[in-house]
Amino acid sequence: MGDQPPFDTLDHLAQWAGGLGYKGIQIPCDPRLIDLNVAAVSRDYCDDLRGRVAQFGVEPTELSTHLQGQLVAVHPAYDSLFDGFAAPEVRGNPAARQAWAVDQVKLAAKASANLGLSAHATFSGALAWPYDY
Repeated sequence: MGDQPPFDTLDHLAQWAGGLGYKGIQIPCDPRLIDLNVAAVSRDYCDDLRGRVAQFGVEPTELSTHLQGQLVAVHPAYDSLFDGFAAPEVRGNPAARQAWAVDQVKLAAKASANLGLSAHATFSGALAWPYDY
């Protein structure tokens, strides 16, 4: 994601990927691309999202909660570093951040079902990072 096309909106990303010949796109669960709260409860919203990307010849293949998933279990050595992946309202509060992250992953699972997807990409915590890096 970025501030400049084609990395700024879902439509731009879909158009870019379709123009490169891709048939599907993994959609990061970033509020600039998808409203997880709405997608988790509204099939109409999800049908509209599928239609928006279909006009560029692609379809959603899975949702991605890579950033949120890492926040489900953060090693204290990376606490402040990983705070930047969280919503502003939970930064600086590890317990609130974790609860938010768990909720985000659950919402993405419900949204995936409403989108008719059978796969979901994520990282499941970051407790081992100090031992690998």
